[in-house]
Amino acid sequence: MSTQRFKKFTILHSNDMHGDFLAEVQGAEGDLIGGLALLSGYLNQVRAEEKNVLYLISGDMVQGSMIDSEFKGVSTMEIMNYLAPDVVTLGNHELDYGLAHLLFLEKMANFPIVNANLYIKKYHRRLMRPYLILNVDGFDIMFIGIITEAVLAQLKLDEVGTFIGLEDAVAEVGKICNAYKDEDIDLTILLTHIGFESDKELAAMLDPQWGVDMIIGGHSHTILEQPAVVNGVLIAQAGTGTDQIGRFDITVDDDTNSIVEWTWQLIPVDDDLAEPDGELQKFIDSFKEIVDRKYNTIICRLARKLTHPRREEETALGNLFADILAERAGVDVVFVGSGSIRGEGLGPLVTLGNLYEVFPYDDSLLKFTVTGAQLKHIFAHIMRPENRTGEGECYQVNRPVQAVYSNGQHALESLSLDSTPVVDDGQYTIAVQGYHFKNSDANLGITNADLTALAGSQVVTTSVRDVLEEHLRSHQSLNSQIEGRLTYR
Repeated sequence: MSTQRFKKFTILHSNDMHGDFLAEVQGAEGDLIGGLALLSGYLNQVRAEEKNVLYLISGDMVQGSMIDSEFKGVSTMEIMNYLAPDVVTLGNHELDYGLAHLLFLEKMANFPIVNANLYIKKYHRRLMRPYLILNVDGFDIMFIGIITEAVLAQLKLDEVGTFIGLEDAVAEVGKICNAYKDEDIDLTILLTHIGFESDKELAAMLDPQWGVDMIIGGHSHTILEQPAVVNGVLIAQAGTGTDQIGRFDITVDDDTNSIVEWTWQLIPVDDDLAEPDGELQKFIDSFKEIVDRKYNTIICRLARKLTHPRREEETALGNLFADILAERAGVDVVFVGSGSIRGEGLGPLVTLGNLYEVFPYDDSLLKFTVTGAQLKHIFAHIMRPENRTGEGECYQVNRPVQAVYSNGQHALESLSLDSTPVVDDGQYTIAVQGYHFKNSDANLGITNADLTALAGSQVVTTSVRDVLEEHLRSHQSLNSQIEGRLTYR
């Protein structure tokens, strides 16, 4: 038996880093947790210790920190160039600064970005490189990037679109795998940004003859004990941010083009792991100094720290933001996208930078009039269990709302405003962010035409964040509690 038949590889992987550049101090000991200097130190260590090391990133490198927002992703790409990933795929937030800016960022990257199913529709031309074959120590490894419409909903441009569902993504994978079947690909890895549950569905639909060995995903921020195995395909992701990194150690058989042994760990990134990369820290600090000078002004003090631990449930911080926007819009119900609140808490001292970090995606706020029946339908849609898996679009709502949903009955039990039940033939005013109006059918369960049928639409503000900032500046010691606005039985 040839010793060349079996090769060992170490695959390190991150996803949904969201501009999480800086280490945090945690615990009584003042330990450092996360941050790219520690992560880079670990990458340097593993690259020195192991022969065949690959570092992969499954989307959403950008958006979520003040540094990234201020430099519109340029700082992130410069820092990612320093980390030197071997292959990266797109996440939905890579498009937050617009399609033209994404193409600019891609040109800045010293590393390959793969995506197989983002197309210029009219010409049926792929926007990015669909796949990459790397020869590592004599073995050919193919990487294919996949994203679906569900996570690219904000890219509402007529000339560009993705294949709509998983079925089409599967067909695209098959097309590429079949085209290179004769080239003796030893290992095939899908880099996806569609969410863990969707990754499992995708794996189940793959033809084993295509030889896909592994899916390394992102988007749902899933923390795993161990990878899932579906249809013979290993599926993993590594939570969110830079507090941890995934690590596969695998053995690949050249004769069968398959993984014959593997172990996986989700490794905490802390100061016990490796020496921080001092040069990278200096580079990051050069961006941080500029941002700190601009945004380190105090705008208010809250009564206490208000938290937003999970986007699938009512939160104290979500309630505060919803109440502020409902007052500004003068509506019965405001729906604030839970995912637009990115931090886990705010306060008690709030700087302008803190607000921008916790609410990085500025947007318009639009006002509509709907019937009571439509309003009940919206609540039934957003509160349904399938929407609360980490991959759905959930909302925070304002104070008069009391919505009760029965998980057992799979139905909305009751909906009241100020303890008065909503009646089907009544009329109610609501407000939603511009993004959620554009995608109202999928996110709210109501079409644009139905939302505007009774009274059209009215722009309340072109900047939700400006409204929040002005309110916080003029109100001190604000407080907010979880009140049972959204209740599940």
